[in-house]
Amino acid sequence: MAKQGVQPDELTKPFWDAATNGKLVIQNCTACNRLQNPPLPRCGQCGSGDNLEWKEMSGRGTIYNYCVVYDCPIRSLQEGQPFNLAVIMLEEDPAIQMYSHLPGTPVDEVPIGGPVRVVFEPTANGQVVPEWEVAA
Repeated sequence: MAKQGVQPDELTKPFWDAATNGKLVIQNCTACNRLQNPPLPRCGQCGSGDNLEWKEMSGRGTIYNYCVVYDCPIRSLQEGQPFNLAVIMLEEDPAIQMYSHLPGTPVDEVPIGGPVRVVFEPTANGQVVPEWEVAA
């Protein structure tokens, strides 16, 4: 399934550049030691804008929940329907959640609570995005 292209902006460019290099990074506030995703210009907890950095993650997580998409309004995703859409909790902070199609996992065979690892896949416009696959 061809994934919809991503257009990085000034705020998200470090995230997408890291993905292109096979790394998963999440914005971190060094003032209060809080991870946040999606990235913001200021820390959502302490309000600091001067203490934000990008921190590399392990690339491991857990499947929190999922659904199966049968009727997607995004034209580029319609060819691959139905498909899984899973909510992934990062190992470093379960409050940080990301979405994934779970490449390689058959529709409706998602192991809730199961371990996953990040993989990087190109989109329709060539930008690489993090996806998650079930870890053996």
